[in-house]
Amino acid sequence: MLLLRYALLAYLRRAGGSGTRSFSATLAESLRLPLTLLALAVSLFLLDQLLVLFGHAPARLHLGLGVTAKIVLLAALIVFADNLAFRLIKHYAARSDVLRTSHAILAGVARVVVLGLGLLIVLGSLGISLTPIIASLGITSRAVALALQPTLENFFSGVQLVIDKPIRVGDFVELESGEQGFVEKIGWRSTWIKMLPNNIVIMPNGTLSKSRIINYYYPVPELSVPVDVGVHYNSDLEHVERVTLEVAREILRTHKWGVPEYNTFVVFHTFDSSSINFTVMLRTREYFNRFFIKSEFIKALHRRYAEEGIVIPYPIRAINTTQERADPPAGG
Repeated sequence: MLLLRYALLAYLRRAGGSGTRSFSATLAESLRLPLTLLALAVSLFLLDQLLVLFGHAPARLHLGLGVTAKIVLLAALIVFADNLAFRLIKHYAARSDVLRTSHAILAGVARVVVLGLGLLIVLGSLGISLTPIIASLGITSRAVALALQPTLENFFSGVQLVIDKPIRVGDFVELESGEQGFVEKIGWRSTWIKMLPNNIVIMPNGTLSKSRIINYYYPVPELSVPVDVGVHYNSDLEHVERVTLEVAREILRTHKWGVPEYNTFVVFHTFDSSSINFTVMLRTREYFNRFFIKSEFIKALHRRYAEEGIVIPYPIRAINTTQERADPPAGG
């Protein structure tokens, strides 16, 4: 029996090739312990049959060997189902957004379901009535639910986060409390967010599901970067717009975080106290890199404006001395 186990495992490994993520390799890893238990169950069954055949099997020993073999066989099936479900979720985690962001939660749910059903099957095979057990579970479930209410709330909130997918592992998010960071892990109780200073914010799933979240990677990581600029009132605005767009397109084309195909534009919007203000819209590949592309654009634009003679004015305050002078009233 052990030789058959080794042969089957070797065949599955060869069928899976060199890739550790193949289904055959996953199946082989899931079968390693169950096949050992299966060999033990078969050995107990054969021992029982040999003892019966040679007349050396008392009724109690015969019954004990039969029940033990049945329990070991059921344990092999349960362990195989648990291993296969856990490894399949891990196997396909890299191919599915849902599994990638929540394979820990799904693996935990699968394990609880498999082990719970397996325990009921074992008890049923031993002749133990399940009706009192199920009735007792129904009675005690309320007390357990009340005692574990925060834990259950976090667990089901985590499941809700997995199904709705407002955030995913790797997304850059901003919490309602102001913290920003990358989603590191979505667990069964809490979500881990790695902030830019390289520390971790651990948010309970229940709190996270009730709060407002800004996901800068949804639906795509690309986002617009507005840059406000002001020029002198004597400037030729058509010339200003043309030069600004040339600089913006060059930055989007040459900068590693720019989006070259983005159709950048300029919008004039304010007659300010000392300048005519407008906004230039750039595009970056992700939220965190907006600082770098904005910095490069400002430096390039300042240099180009100096070459073109376009003035960015200092703030100006004019004092009307005639109006503000305290003249005596007429006829006084």
